[in-house]
Amino acid sequence: MPEGHSVHRIARQFDRNIVGRRVAASSPQGRFAEGASMIDGRTATSVKAVAKQMFLEFDDDLWLRVHLGMYGAWDFAGEIVVDPTIASSNGRMGQTNQRGTVVEDAVMDAAGENSLDSIGAPRRTRTRVRMSEQTSGLDDEGQPWPPPVVGQVRLRLLTEITCADLRGPTACVIQTPDEVAATIAKLGPDPLVDDVAEGEERVVSVIRRKPTPIGLLLMDQSVISGIGNVYRAELLFRARLNPHTPGRDVPEETVREIWRDWVKLLAIGVETGQMMTMDGLDAAARRRAMARRADRHWVYHRAGLPCRVCGTEIVMEEAAGRKLYWCPSCQA
Repeated sequence: MPEGHSVHRIARQFDRNIVGRRVAASSPQGRFAEGASMIDGRTATSVKAVAKQMFLEFDDDLWLRVHLGMYGAWDFAGEIVVDPTIASSNGRMGQTNQRGTVVEDAVMDAAGENSLDSIGAPRRTRTRVRMSEQTSGLDDEGQPWPPPVVGQVRLRLLTEITCADLRGPTACVIQTPDEVAATIAKLGPDPLVDDVAEGEERVVSVIRRKPTPIGLLLMDQSVISGIGNVYRAELLFRARLNPHTPGRDVPEETVREIWRDWVKLLAIGVETGQMMTMDGLDAAARRRAMARRADRHWVYHRAGLPCRVCGTEIVMEEAAGRKLYWCPSCQA
């Protein structure tokens, strides 16, 4: 399932390529025909991401809300802004990108983390097809425009030069401003949307009074926004915290450290396009981590392998229907 960094990156793409332009909307699959007709021909005026959901505003206070869920993804074609991460996924954004990104000349910023320059500043380029000024229905390379519909496309948003196809979302609905506000009000704080200090206080207040295990609370989008299976496992390991610890038993300072770590990791995820959760890597190790999931995480997807810190076998168990990875020794 896409985690918070992916949705914020998708919103960036819409802001750069769709917002401010008149959009032709259609539902090739037919399941969103009525909704598409409501925004067809309107201009996209703004976009924002909150938690794992994206909200795209159109003329006359109409909003498109999309929650990708387990299987949803956006496919972009035409003239779009890309960086190496987007290029490596062939224009597809949404499904957790674990295939990795090959970085030719990774560099570190002053804090020892990847900066945006580490993967190359986003640039506007052609991907798949580009709209031609000709009226023949072909692009500059003789390919059809708009690109042919492939598979079950719930919603197609088309400008003169950019195409965005949505497949397999959990939610794709038209909302009023009041409905958008009500949806957002149900979500926990998102470090990239809400005041970071206020968000910290909200998270501490909620978690510290809950008997629910912290491993489940971190996945509860009403408690804290954007954290999914990968970030959950990595945040808990980095905090050396047993995932079964009741929220009310987690020391207040530990909860604060988790929130601050989430602020840090989410920003890195948005900038690099990968869920980079290991610190202290040199340039060569950073390039390997960008390219391969096996070199990127402390415990996620490492069941049966030795802990990178203590050598204990990493455990995988089911927790509320999701796979939970943790080290029984480091997180005792």
